[in-house]
Amino acid sequence: MICVLSGGTGTPKLLQGIKDVIAQDELTVVVNTLENNYFSGVYVSADIDTVLYTMCDLINDEFWYGRCDDTFNTHEMLEKLGYHETLHIGDKDRALKIQKTELLKSMTLQDAVKIQKDALGIKANILPMSNEQPDVKIKTDMGMLDFHDFLIKQQSKPEVLDVIYKEVTPADGVIEAIEEADEVIIGPSNPITSINPILIMPKVKDALKKVHTTAISPFIGQQAVSGPAEKFMKAKGYDANCCGVAKIYEDFLDHFIIHTTDAQYKDEINKTINEVSVENIIFSSHDIKVDLVSKILNK
Repeated sequence: MICVLSGGTGTPKLLQGIKDVIAQDELTVVVNTLENNYFSGVYVSADIDTVLYTMCDLINDEFWYGRCDDTFNTHEMLEKLGYHETLHIGDKDRALKIQKTELLKSMTLQDAVKIQKDALGIKANILPMSNEQPDVKIKTDMGMLDFHDFLIKQQSKPEVLDVIYKEVTPADGVIEAIEEADEVIIGPSNPITSINPILIMPKVKDALKKVHTTAISPFIGQQAVSGPAEKFMKAKGYDANCCGVAKIYEDFLDHFIIHTTDAQYKDEINKTINEVSVENIIFSSHDIKVDLVSKILNK
């Protein structure tokens, strides 16, 4: 069994390779829920939905958000009516979100996600990290901003002074999925707002110490694979590179994979993490994704 800790952009790219190397029923994906919230009357769990669409080959892999085969009639009509949506939600994607919103009136998020992943024909176990509603704020030079205001309305431009979020408790089965895995893989998602919210939950780091854990760096040099990770890392006092990521993971990590151009950092990282591999982690082709997964799992 393989357990993957995932955000919504970098790691789903890796999942495309994973699901071609192992059977889906051997995979559990624990997904970040920090950014979940209500928009336009529907519950949006963007990272979860991206993982769902990735696992059933419906992901819009241009933006790593929404479906590849969607239309935007509802969004366009709302704009004509004078209502500006914070998020650009497609029609079919909105249907998934409407159903989840309705399901959440009578059940937990993880139960709602199970109904949706089964309906989409996904055999992997998809677990939200928590069933609790999160709360994240970005402290900036413009004041305190909601996450999506910072990301979308302000286009990540303000200077980030801090990233603040509360600790939540793991959803049922999260700790067991980690402890019972043959390998845990931490994907190349934003360390501060995608992975660390999972790591700081009670018992997660203790569970990771019991199992072999590999992480893929979300940085190529000083550049994040996606999103404003550089600003978030610096705001939390870490170097915005693979060394900074290693500091976050060093308490439990067994194996860290960095990009070929970051080979000069290998010796420094080796001081705290036993195994450091240098690989091509720019997922520019499907073969690269499959090759990396095969090396991690020795298949």
